[in-house]
Amino acid sequence: MVNAALSLYGLITCCLLAIVSSTVWWMLYAWRRPETRSVADGRLQGTSTAAAPSFSLLVPARHEQDVLAATLERLGELDYPDFEVIVVVGHDDLATQQVAYRASASPRANITVVIDNSWPKSKPKALNSGLSSCTKEIVGVFDAEDEVSLDILRQVGPAFAEHGADIVQAGVQLVTFHDRWFSLRNCLEYLFWFRSRIHAHARKGIVPLGGNTVFFRRELLEQYGGWDGECLAEDCEIGIRLCSRGARAVVSYDPRFATREETPASLRAFVRQRTRWSQGYIQVFRRGHWRMLPTRRQRMTTAYILLFPVLQGLAGLFILASVVTIAAVKMPLELAMFTSLPALAQVIVVCLEAAGLAELCRTFYLRCRWYDYLLLVVTAIPYQLVLAFAAARATWREVCGDAGWEKTVHVGAHRAPAAQVLTAPARLEA
Repeated sequence: MVNAALSLYGLITCCLLAIVSSTVWWMLYAWRRPETRSVADGRLQGTSTAAAPSFSLLVPARHEQDVLAATLERLGELDYPDFEVIVVVGHDDLATQQVAYRASASPRANITVVIDNSWPKSKPKALNSGLSSCTKEIVGVFDAEDEVSLDILRQVGPAFAEHGADIVQAGVQLVTFHDRWFSLRNCLEYLFWFRSRIHAHARKGIVPLGGNTVFFRRELLEQYGGWDGECLAEDCEIGIRLCSRGARAVVSYDPRFATREETPASLRAFVRQRTRWSQGYIQVFRRGHWRMLPTRRQRMTTAYILLFPVLQGLAGLFILASVVTIAAVKMPLELAMFTSLPALAQVIVVCLEAAGLAELCRTFYLRCRWYDYLLLVVTAIPYQLVLAFAAARATWREVCGDAGWEKTVHVGAHRAPAAQVLTAPARLEA
């Protein structure tokens, strides 16, 4: 009985080690592969002499009256000759409608307001409502709270014109890492995802897209019916579905042109957001579009990606349990040393996050305090426990058939960063 328990414990340790090792591998990908700074797999240089494509920019907005006006004003100032902005607002959201109509009345704005009559409300349903009003070659998606680079369309356009891309995912970065105890780690997750990990996935022909600053050929969206209105991770779903049908996705990450966003305003909001994402990934896994990918390696990798949020949460719990077990239970020295490896690998992850924090502050002109590094260490286990709870909640909701959209409230904290942003140019030229 004891030997069986120890064998099971060793097996769990192997699984944990694989999960943490894959995390380290993806975190380091961009630094191990200098070609991620090329046009096709990293930075979009904007040097094309081909005809610049036109853009329809979709902005789904629900109860976003506090942040939408600034976003639409910013989009109206984009440095690009041919684009339109389409704001999609729910029929029952009068406050946001007023903001949208007021912005569309500006003589400089090229804004169309579309009313979404679908019910129940969700972001993918709003996007589908707006898609029918798009008239340009490329459809882009921005969130209602986004702080967008004025040059983003000039950076994205060449990928379509020169490199035959069907989809372009540009960078997004959370910047309000001083707001809550979990905000720092949340910001670093975005840094490593858009700076490194998503490039590794794209190189394999698999891109679980982000929810904004992503661009599609309009004919491709129309051909495959737009977004899945019932999926809680519509961004991931459409990325996997289109890639499985042969669409070419190009990823760009350049901090100068990354869209800035804020972290959730409370721990409850963060848990609800992570629950929605994890449940959405489970839904995408169950839908099975990934099974249409051409190679076995792609299919296995995609299945792992889709289950990763749940595995990551479980890993945090098991690593904590392994540390307690090593301290409290007598076991052979060799097994004790072996079962400590996931915890040691997690220490490596924290060290990489510390280096990532330095890069985040340097590239986004953010003020870093010495105790932010201490906070990074102290919050490692609590953050894993929160992720584990969100993953368990997502699994329970999916089992119970509860697919209601839990919206994240935005307050525009990333637009008032006086206490944390160092002096930086308002606009950087490529």
